Amino acid sequence: MPLALLALAIGAFGIGTTEFVIMGLLPEVASDYGVSIPTAGYLVTGYALGVMFGAPLMTVLGTKVPRKRMLMLLMGLFVVGNLLSALAPVFSVMLIGRVIASLAHGAFFGIGSVVAAGLVAPDKKAGAIAMMFTGLTVANVVGVPLGTLIGQSVGWRVTFAVVAALGVVGLVGVAKLVPDVPRAEGVRLRHEVAAFKNAQVLLAMAMTVLGFGGVFAAITYIAPMMTQVAGFADGSVTWLLVLFGLGMVGGNLVGGRFADRALMPMLYISLGALSVVLALFTLTAHDKIASAVTVVLIGALGFATVPPLQKRVLDHAHGAPTLASAVNIGAFNLGNALSAWLGGVVIAAGYGYTAPNWVGAVLAAAALVLVVLSAGLERRAGAPGPVVAGSVPTERRAAVHH
Repeated sequence: MPLALLALAIGAFGIGTTEFVIMGLLPEVASDYGVSIPTAGYLVTGYALGVMFGAPLMTVLGTKVPRKRMLMLLMGLFVVGNLLSALAPVFSVMLIGRVIASLAHGAFFGIGSVVAAGLVAPDKKAGAIAMMFTGLTVANVVGVPLGTLIGQSVGWRVTFAVVAALGVVGLVGVAKLVPDVPRAEGVRLRHEVAAFKNAQVLLAMAMTVLGFGGVFAAITYIAPMMTQVAGFADGSVTWLLVLFGLGMVGGNLVGGRFADRALMPMLYISLGALSVVLALFTLTAHDKIASAVTVVLIGALGFATVPPLQKRVLDHAHGAPTLASAVNIGAFNLGNALSAWLGGVVIAAGYGYTAPNWVGAVLAAAALVLVVLSAGLERRAGAPGPVVAGSVPTERRAAVHH
């Protein structure tokens, strides 16, 4: 794997840390600013919305900029947002800082996926994408717990300053290690938008929303589920999330490895198993050991779907994959928001803290149905052949070689 993937992974590590670390620091932030915990929760919601809307916005703005330069600009934006959060004198300014940082998220992963895929041979694309996403998964194992510990020990502002420093490292890494990829000539915004006319691209994004939504339906409410149902102490939630992160790392790498060999079978297995495991979580949540094992499996199976889904979007967004790739990153966050809301609905309806697991199982099963539908449509249409050289050549030669 090219060393440039390390630079992309470092940037992903910083982005993953800043996205999730705020959840463990909400009480400290709320106390410092004199706001309620629900109000402080806007820092989570604002970030997620920023990713959803920022992914297509920043990608469109970057259509006329070479990809390496755009990645550097995005990391610069990330650094500015986190520094603003670290220095914010009032809550509203910190919220603005969070939104600024979030604008870099979707476009970085979207453009980074295209760049990563273009750095390797066609049979290693999913593995390259997985390598970049390893930074995001490792952030949940190392970055988030460490950032939470720093924030609780010496102040949450220090955490965001450290994250900003990580962004600087990522920026320098991209500048030094990522090769110059010339801007694709002849590819305009209309070509990028045209990718959304492809039913397979839309189906892949719907799989992303539903499949990853299944994961977060359960994980969003892991704290009350593990403490009030499984019987863990409050302090155990941190290491349970570390177990979830370890599962994510393993699943991401396995998904990337096998998606290059058999993409659709990988989706069949991972989504089918994820649906079953989430359904079983309603039972295993009542036992400490069984629930801990289940948390690892959810992380592994959930992230095993990420490289194949991202690669499928790239494969079907013929010749102009950048916008579709970035929007698919936003789809992950849409799935998170949707599933968290549905999980809250069933808890509020009185079905208990394990009820979101059933929501997750249904969402993952729905994603599996879409995979079957997508495969059927593909068989009916015939396997897509390679794009003839000269149709949209520059984009393909410069980036993805579909």
